Amino acid sequence: MPDGKHIFGIVNIGEKGQIVIPKKAREVFGLQPGDQLLVLGDESQGIALIKAEKLQAFARDILGASAEKEPEC
Repeated sequence: MPDGKHIFGIVNIGEKGQIVIPKKAREVFGLQPGDQLLVLGDESQGIALIKAEKLQAFARDILGASAEKEPEC
């Protein structure tokens, strides 16, 4: 696989709709019990999981950048 690209294997969806994220994936992405994941979906592309803290940091960066550019009244 190219650098940064992974195939972690296949998971099953349990009766309650839960999946187990493979250990190697948890290690690579630093996922710990209690971490929050944002679930995104595109009906033609599939499902993506994103660590909520990464999205929050991204939002802070965007909001911080826009606050710096706003002219003062």
